[in-house]
Amino acid sequence: MTRKKRIAVLLAGAFLGMSLMLGGCADKNTKINEGMQAIEKLDYDAALALFEEAIVAKEDLELAYRGQGLCYLGLTDYEQAITSFEKALSNAGMFVSDVEVDINYYLATAQYKNGNNAEALETLNAIAGMREKQAEVYYLRGLIKMESGEYENAVSDLDRALAGSKGEPMMAIRIYQVFADYGYVQEGKSYLSSALKNHEDKMTDYEKGTVYYYLEDYESAKSYLEKAKSDSKKDDADIVLMLGKTYEQLGDSNYAASVYMQYIDNVGPHPAMYNQLGLCKLEVKEYEAALNAFDSGLAIESGNDYVQQLRFNQIVAYEYLGEFERAASLMNGYLASYPDDAQAVREYEFLRTR
Repeated sequence: MTRKKRIAVLLAGAFLGMSLMLGGCADKNTKINEGMQAIEKLDYDAALALFEEAIVAKEDLELAYRGQGLCYLGLTDYEQAITSFEKALSNAGMFVSDVEVDINYYLATAQYKNGNNAEALETLNAIAGMREKQAEVYYLRGLIKMESGEYENAVSDLDRALAGSKGEPMMAIRIYQVFADYGYVQEGKSYLSSALKNHEDKMTDYEKGTVYYYLEDYESAKSYLEKAKSDSKKDDADIVLMLGKTYEQLGDSNYAASVYMQYIDNVGPHPAMYNQLGLCKLEVKEYEAALNAFDSGLAIESGNDYVQQLRFNQIVAYEYLGEFERAASLMNGYLASYPDDAQAVREYEFLRTR
């Protein structure tokens, strides 16, 4: 997975967790409230229709456009998300409240995901320090600075993000991933070790398992993640994915594949599960099965933050199947969507020679 692909997925998890806290409260915002409930169920199309009704009915326009922007973020339509968040801010009051700070954070997220790093930083700079803690604001700003090569400034912001989260283990894990994605694995591991040292007694089995996974202690990771899975009252996608990846690292791709398939059978289609399942099938040289998994993942349209990964891995599967002309055609389309993917550019040059 390239750095940009991984980071898009990292941000996706953060977005929904914050998106529901400022929904419309007043009785007059009936459609807005219903729209936020639809977002919580990841039913973005229904939510968009509800927010459009709210706009026509002249409910709170700031909150209606905010909700609309959250839908487009969930649908990975970042241009539309930016437009909606800007409309939300244009309908704000004279004084800056938590709502405007929140909207600016999501605007920056959409700008970053759309490749507008400079604009995202400008938006984040405008709200940084306006409220206490702001862990997500400093995390996103640190991430962008790391990508831009501003290592010291990135570390400063990521440290502020961790402090703002009061050392929350999942924030430490996310910070580790930023360091690792840019080649600073050992520096990132120091955050994981500190999380264990200072917060292990308060960490869930899932958090412990994830930390041990990234510390490359896969046996300990398996132990904690198996316990987390058995104690969970329902199939938790995060637990299942991490457990499957642990089995992959332990060299048991077949069992990992069965973990992903069990989730799909029990819960339903899930883009990340299909992506990992496909990678497992590639590992054991079942290339048709791998392609079927990636195709199944791409067939999931709503809220699919794995489209880029799935498209790239689909091309790899066609390569392994010897269908180089098909792979080259798909890669041409892929690069039109993701021109900055250096790995894909190199792969395309290879395909053109076949």
